[in-house]
Amino acid sequence: MSTIRRIPPPTDSRLAADYAAASHTDAFAIRLKDEAPDDAVALSRAVLEQPPGWFRVLLGIRDAAVKPLGLKTSSAMRAHLAANGIAHVGMFRVLSSTPEEVVFGEQDRHLDFKLSILIRRPAGAAHREAVATTTVRCHNLLGRFYLAAIMPGHVLAVKSHLAAAARLHGIHERGDDVGR
Repeated sequence: MSTIRRIPPPTDSRLAADYAAASHTDAFAIRLKDEAPDDAVALSRAVLEQPPGWFRVLLGIRDAAVKPLGLKTSSAMRAHLAANGIAHVGMFRVLSSTPEEVVFGEQDRHLDFKLSILIRRPAGAAHREAVATTTVRCHNLLGRFYLAAIMPGHVLAVKSHLAAAARLHGIHERGDDVGR
């Protein structure tokens, strides 16, 4: 399995301008095979559109918990995006896209969330890597509570989705830190 590494948020990401004001920022990377897609949207589709069963169960629990609070459920997000012809991958709205990076996001009155999938070649490296970077900016107490509640699942979900990308497109390396 490809090693999933926690890395500093990449300065070459379109999210870099958001880091200073974010309530939370994290980034994880995997090394890509040479034949992995060069297109960040294609790589994102391969990973985000078919989440693992355990993730769908957790998402259902999350949706049941947040609906009474007035937060958007995942099915409501998908339905809204599809009905309005808004570019998306799974339940994630595409905010911007280049071949190297796609930025997804959602904004509401409680928090703003952004996810970047960046394909890059690290300085001096012969290989490419895929980097998943998340930024969250909380606007109020409910946003901070929500962020704290989902954080353990967030890290596991990001690593799990990168592990799926690694199974499809990653280099096999020693070690596996999906559970860490």
